[in-house]
Amino acid sequence: MGNKTLDYYNQNATMFAVGTACVDFRQTQDKFLHNLKAGDTILDFGCGAGRDTKYFLEHGYQVDAIDGSKELCKIASEYTGITVKQMLFQELNETEKYDGIWACSSILHLSKEELKTVLKKMIAALKKNGIIYTSFKYGEFEGERNGRYFTDFTIDTFSAFMKEVEHLTIEENWITSDVRPERGEEKWLNIILGKNKYRLFGNIFHGCNDW
Repeated sequence: MGNKTLDYYNQNATMFAVGTACVDFRQTQDKFLHNLKAGDTILDFGCGAGRDTKYFLEHGYQVDAIDGSKELCKIASEYTGITVKQMLFQELNETEKYDGIWACSSILHLSKEELKTVLKKMIAALKKNGIIYTSFKYGEFEGERNGRYFTDFTIDTFSAFMKEVEHLTIEENWITSDVRPERGEEKWLNIILGKNKYRLFGNIFHGCNDW
């Protein structure tokens, strides 16, 4: 994520929080949680104002939350009651810690090359059979728009992109309208990705007993 995008969120943190914190996102949140067990560990990867972190905590999940914006981290920490860590996506450095990673409208601010690198870090941070939820604006645009960098996808372009990323499978995808007031004409691509049950080290498969 570029400095200009982070500057945008730091400068507009309060407005962004007001516009997103109270939006009813339960249908998508519950679809994600349906793939997890009670008490599982979730990383809210780019948590913004903390809306989803708060929902997951209230439903009994263990949650770590990060965001690149210093100002949004302050707001989210106060709103959720947990310490939200200021961190760039590229700084993720965990190994098999999370059952699920929630990246709602967040990693869409990365270029495709940056996204490949960050997805590899997300895969490493997931436990075996872990899942990722992520969302992108629906389309084929890549570049700066309204003061922020965006990478948009359709399901066809995302499927083609994922051929370059190993150990993740597209488990589910669906298109929704923006849930924010007066933004319903905007479309979003929602995706659930699953970490493959096995990884290849050299010529040896590990995890064959899971077959």
